[in-house]
Amino acid sequence: MPFHPTPPQLFDDFEEGRITRAQLHAGLDWHARGLVEEIIEVHENPIAAWWDTMLAKRAAERWSSRHGIWRIRHIFFALSKVPEFEPASLLWNALHPDVPLHCFFRMRREPVFRLLKIEIRSGILHVRVAHGSTTEGVTKENFILEHIGNKLEAHRAPSKKNF
Repeated sequence: MPFHPTPPQLFDDFEEGRITRAQLHAGLDWHARGLVEEIIEVHENPIAAWWDTMLAKRAAERWSSRHGIWRIRHIFFALSKVPEFEPASLLWNALHPDVPLHCFFRMRREPVFRLLKIEIRSGILHVRVAHGSTTEGVTKENFILEHIGNKLEAHRAPSKKNF
């Protein structure tokens, strides 16, 4: 899955003059088409969609009971800001309270996105996620999240560091 800027990144790029209005519209159109394709997919295969939703709800409940819903939302939002992180297009509105937390988990539906591990060591969050395509191989990545000011910022962990 190639990287596409999230809607907030598109608006920031447009306001700072890095892209034209036509490029902004094309980027937003890409996101809108993706949503329509998912709606069609759900209508064509409602049983698979229901099953994935149940798995996602279970994962969201498990992670939020361990770490709290707002910590999970802030982790997702921080991950959406990581440069060229493919699942950012799924996570960019994670702080919006009207979007249920389970909507950000994709257990079987592609592109998959799963939390694998969250550890807090010395006041720093270490997060491991799995994302990508089940046919091309799921990528597992480690991230280090730090509080900078009142924001949580994510950085890719060195590839040799596995926790």
